[in-house]
Amino acid sequence: MKRSRDRAASDLFAALYPRLAGWCRRLVDDDETAHEIASEAFTRLWARWTNVEEPRGFLYVTAANLVRDHWRKLERERRAVRRVTAEVAVRPYPEQADPSVRLLVQSLPERLRVPILLHYYADMPIREVSVLTGRKEGTVKADLHAARELLRVHLRRSLDHTP
Repeated sequence: MKRSRDRAASDLFAALYPRLAGWCRRLVDDDETAHEIASEAFTRLWARWTNVEEPRGFLYVTAANLVRDHWRKLERERRAVRRVTAEVAVRPYPEQADPSVRLLVQSLPERLRVPILLHYYADMPIREVSVLTGRKEGTVKADLHAARELLRVHLRRSLDHTP
């Protein structure tokens, strides 16, 4: 029993780790952090191995949550650096918005961000996103549409304000 469980976990790791780590890499822009997140997702899966019905979905949702936590940490660090910088010198121009799609996706509300990450970054079909998020397919489609519209507006606004 334990040997078959270990073998199943090993096979799952070999099959999914490279793609999960690559997906995380696109989201966090750092190889080391991406591997840490992917490894942590597998560690959490292993801790719940007997209770998880859909390991792939569990891994991606867990990794998405870890990526979100990473983004939040980076934002806290950015705010701290801005505060310190503002105390040292007064900037002549306000900081321009960063039009990178990754940062725009990060700024979406979680209700919209998670379907975007799963559908577009993890290449999951709408049906699978629906199952993983516990939402109806129509709701997932509406959320994806709303998220795309918000991203379009934010990106246009960011690009219109560049000198």
